[in-house]
Amino acid sequence: MGLQCGIVGLPNVGKSTLFNALTSAGALAANYPFATKDPNLGVITVPDERLKKLEELVNPEKVIPTTVDILDIAGLIKGASKGEGLGNQFLANIREVDAIIHVLRAFDNDNIVHVDGNVDPVRDKEVVDVELILKDIDTMEKRIDRLRKQSKSGDKEVLKELEFAEKLKTALEEGKTARTLITDDESAFYIKQFQILTGKPVMYVCNVDEESLHTGNKYTEQLKPIIQKENAELILICAGIEAEISELPEEEREAFFSDVGLTEPGIYKISKAAYKLLNLITYFTAGEKEVRAWTVLNGSKAPQAAGVIHTDFEKGFIRAEVIHYADYINYKTEAACKTAGKLSIEGKEYIVQDGDIMHFRFNV
Repeated sequence: MGLQCGIVGLPNVGKSTLFNALTSAGALAANYPFATKDPNLGVITVPDERLKKLEELVNPEKVIPTTVDILDIAGLIKGASKGEGLGNQFLANIREVDAIIHVLRAFDNDNIVHVDGNVDPVRDKEVVDVELILKDIDTMEKRIDRLRKQSKSGDKEVLKELEFAEKLKTALEEGKTARTLITDDESAFYIKQFQILTGKPVMYVCNVDEESLHTGNKYTEQLKPIIQKENAELILICAGIEAEISELPEEEREAFFSDVGLTEPGIYKISKAAYKLLNLITYFTAGEKEVRAWTVLNGSKAPQAAGVIHTDFEKGFIRAEVIHYADYINYKTEAACKTAGKLSIEGKEYIVQDGDIMHFRFNV
């Protein structure tokens, strides 16, 4: 798919510890050595219980889960929008990602110095927001100048775009992020077209101490009402614990989970939330050689889904044979589903549903 989530945050909030835990947690994970200046690119597997159930039924030679690309971006400081610190590089990297995982420090530890002297995740969020908003204002000023020149022709579409652009710039100058202005498909289209940084979908990950992992603390409570305004998700995680889990052999992890009161690594929550944040869904192919999860954008049609496997599948698409996941689990085999009338033949206009088991027919 080529879709990426970028991990952002101030220095020393646990951003890189989290990245390393995420990208070393799965067998397919790609883990690049951390470098202060250069972003790291990792691949995280997305846990999916449906894949395990299909494996039990089909008993394939191999199982391949779906993945999400994660980019670890250099820490931001005040003045980044003007090039301070690694600001220019930070902004260039964040412009390329499709969604943002914003890590905030919500724990006290005198041995880990905070870049601004004390722990305050609300302030830290605002620091990042302000820098991105300032860059967005600069982007919109240039866009509006260009649109004003084009609007002299009287083109109605240009005038409509200009009206929204001016509305967006005013909101940014009031300290609002662009994502708060996304109310319908049209506003979402304009914001994406403008390449606005604060219009990217975001989730917030609070790095807390072990004692606060299940209930939160005063810092996370301060954040909740602010994040709710953006309709964003807040996930609690202890990056130190996640780092420990990622280094344990698989057979020792369950006992560790029990000791700290977890049923699974917290990074699984992030993996699943990142997948959802990118507006992705999963369909499956199931056969004796492999059971595999494939990633498509929500709303994709059957030929687009086929193209994820190979571009020739999309070009020569004839039809898709589809079994809904619940039916496959109920009847247990493709043959039984077909006998029960639960295998449907779908054409080019079929919109893929999350969990579909699909087989494509195509011309070479």
